[in-house]
Amino acid sequence: MPFGRLARSLLFLAVTAALLLPATAAADLAADLKGLAETSNAAKAAAVESLAAGGEERAVVILRAFLDGRLFRIKEDDRFVIGARSGGGYLISDAVTGAALGEVGRRAVRKVRINNRLRQLVKGKLGSLTLGSPDPAARIRAADAVFRSERAEMIPALQAALERERDAKVAARLRRALAATQLARSDDKATRIAALRTLADFVDPEVRALAAAVAALGTDGTPAEADPDIRAAAQETLDEIERGLAVNRVLANVFQGVSLGSVLLLAAIGLAITFGVMGVINMAHGEMVMLGAYTTFVVQEVFRAAAPGLFDLSLLVAVPAAFLVTAAIGVGIERGVIRFLYGRPLETLLATWGLSLILQQLVRSVFGPTNREVGSPSWMSGAWEVAGGLTLTYNRIWIVVFALAVFAVLVLLIRYSRYGLQMRAVTQNRAMAASMGIRTGRVDAMTFGLGSGIAGMAGVALSQIDNVSPNLGQGYIIDSFMVVVFGGVGNLWGTLVGALSLGLVNKFLEPYAGAVLAKILVLVAIILFIQKRPRGLFALRGRALEA
Repeated sequence: MPFGRLARSLLFLAVTAALLLPATAAADLAADLKGLAETSNAAKAAAVESLAAGGEERAVVILRAFLDGRLFRIKEDDRFVIGARSGGGYLISDAVTGAALGEVGRRAVRKVRINNRLRQLVKGKLGSLTLGSPDPAARIRAADAVFRSERAEMIPALQAALERERDAKVAARLRRALAATQLARSDDKATRIAALRTLADFVDPEVRALAAAVAALGTDGTPAEADPDIRAAAQETLDEIERGLAVNRVLANVFQGVSLGSVLLLAAIGLAITFGVMGVINMAHGEMVMLGAYTTFVVQEVFRAAAPGLFDLSLLVAVPAAFLVTAAIGVGIERGVIRFLYGRPLETLLATWGLSLILQQLVRSVFGPTNREVGSPSWMSGAWEVAGGLTLTYNRIWIVVFALAVFAVLVLLIRYSRYGLQMRAVTQNRAMAASMGIRTGRVDAMTFGLGSGIAGMAGVALSQIDNVSPNLGQGYIIDSFMVVVFGGVGNLWGTLVGALSLGLVNKFLEPYAGAVLAKILVLVAIILFIQKRPRGLFALRGRALEA
């Protein structure tokens, strides 16, 4: 046969095969789907096995829908569809082709039922289907699914996947799944002991549960595992995991303490400035925090209405907006009320307390008494899983970073700017500063505005971890005063140390004493500390202060 004719024949065969293969695959999927709808569990299991054996991409979608209870049959023509809830019905698509079919009512479809035994089978098969996925996240999900299903037939697939895996994180999950499956299903003693030693490398509550089940005694007092060597290996693994989890709990408490300390730093740093420079006990400081949170809510509502696609930028706009709004209100309070009450601390306290009640009621009248929803941008959502039992949420990580950035900018402002020089002069000796031509009244107004503006930015941060309500600021005003007094009135570094110290102490006491008693113990400790050091950890120096 001439070469040209042979080439044309091969091309014809290739095109024909390409056209026929999708139709054949679709027919196979349709046949397997009918098996899923059988009343017999054995027939359903066989259909799951057949779907998984085909290795089709569409089989993964079908099995996942079956597992999630989203696989339906249209009553009218018995067509298999995948549905998603939509109002009073479902948005459906063809299970075989994926073609969208529109919306139907609930009565128009019948769910394909699944039981717990089938769920375990489907989870294992989904794991085997996606172990070779090009997406590392999909391979991790597959390994975790196999870890939980512990199906013996998955051991060869796990070993093969582990040999070709190059991603270290995925390889670790595959090792964990393989060891757990070998521990549960292998009959070889050496293999099970080796699996336990592998599992000891994973500080994970789920792995701990596996080791504990092997090492534990049954309800009748007899060992759950007959072999003493395997029980001993399981106990060693359990002890090692317990030590790792204890370390992780300490690290988690440190992170939570630093996170709480960062919140206290943001809430207290503005108070430290106003209290240190002006000697004003500002009971309305918490309401500046609350107003900053509500400014965030308003900014996000504008973004939702005008530019929903740019919602992730809303928080970046809310930070300067909250600063400007609360700083302006702070300047207004100082010019309208505070400046007439200098030298009368009791009247200042009562006046600012009255202002706090007015601001709370004003917010209730405008926004209502209920909590307002403030969303988190995508870059603050989710968590970083460092190790088993140790998860760091992105919103709190960003709050720590934000608090330290605000602190650094404030330190630079006070240390190197002309305004900072004037503020320090007024703090150390008001009369001398006035005699040198510094307009102390203007410094007071700007200082009160700066402190209020920082409190507003604290409200932006708090809106990501707390309820935004008219009472938001009340939960932080007492803690803010404790931080300022403990660290040293008017000293920024003292405020930093005080905030982080109180945050850490609170978080380490709470598991043993409870949140309320822990706060009481901290308050008592601060009272005793102030008896010894009335001016706090870091006292400011100056003639007026020492007089």
